[in-house]
Amino acid sequence: MINKKLLITGGTGSFGNAVLNRFVSTDHFSEIRVFSRDEKKQDELRRKVANPKVKFYIGDVRDYRSVETAVRGVDYIFHAAALKQVPSCEFFPMEAVKTNVVGTENVLDAAIAHGVKNVVVLSTDKAVYPINAMGISKAMMEKVLVAKSRNAGNTIISGTRYGNVMASRGSVIPLFVELMQSKSDLTITDPRMTRFMMTLDDAVDLVLFAFKNAKPGDMFVQKAPAATIEILAKALLELYKSDSKLKIIGTRHGEKLYESLLTREERVKAEDLGDYYRVPADGRDLNYANYFSEGEIDMNTVEDYHSHNTEQLDVQGMKKLLLKLDFIGEDIK
Repeated sequence: MINKKLLITGGTGSFGNAVLNRFVSTDHFSEIRVFSRDEKKQDELRRKVANPKVKFYIGDVRDYRSVETAVRGVDYIFHAAALKQVPSCEFFPMEAVKTNVVGTENVLDAAIAHGVKNVVVLSTDKAVYPINAMGISKAMMEKVLVAKSRNAGNTIISGTRYGNVMASRGSVIPLFVELMQSKSDLTITDPRMTRFMMTLDDAVDLVLFAFKNAKPGDMFVQKAPAATIEILAKALLELYKSDSKLKIIGTRHGEKLYESLLTREERVKAEDLGDYYRVPADGRDLNYANYFSEGEIDMNTVEDYHSHNTEQLDVQGMKKLLLKLDFIGEDIK
């Protein structure tokens, strides 16, 4: 990837920042383009980075022409632009469709039209057996990327699916820290609820793995440990030596007891690559017998890969993982 150009859609978000931080000081890319609709965040990032090889493009993935302007001349795209807040998408589901589904189609169409070498699309565990509008829109986004990958010419389109990315914008860890610092109770929906735990560095590593190893339509998942929300809260209380209490408030609308990163159907055909699973694209055509008449015997012996059946962290393990987060390390010092 030496002397290539990278475009990050949604580049001012948590993922975009992590990718930018990883590469801005290296010679992997001669130019990194940040595409987003928020001029204030772009201006703040421009001042923070202060690097001439980082170029900023104002636009919205919903608008094909603005996407096409940013894509022209690019070699690689990391597509992270999305509506991700579950409540927002629940109240405004068509906005989630416009950004997560139509916006993704715009990015992929522009990439194919301009001969981009490789596109990695960011997805989420909420796309697996989705029960809320955000997850449903991301599941449809995955279908779009697989469909586009079938006729993408020399452009390789793949996806990466993440669980809970620790300390990303809007996640529970910064909220818990804020509540402890204000001497408030830590609000827990259900103490048994489990979530995969990944750092932003893990997320960037997964994207790089996809860039290097993807075949058209592949979906990549990183094997990750999980923890209950109660374990996470107790680990933070111990690290911060906080006297805050745990307050159980009950499960919110659209929340699952656990999240899945692979369905049973995907796990049957997934390739185990050590730290990652590679799920190849569904290669069936419009032969309806393959969809409705022929079953798979192996399916009965497999369960989906979810946050209840992966490695479970205890309080000490969770504390060790939390200390990998820069802001927590600084707080503790």
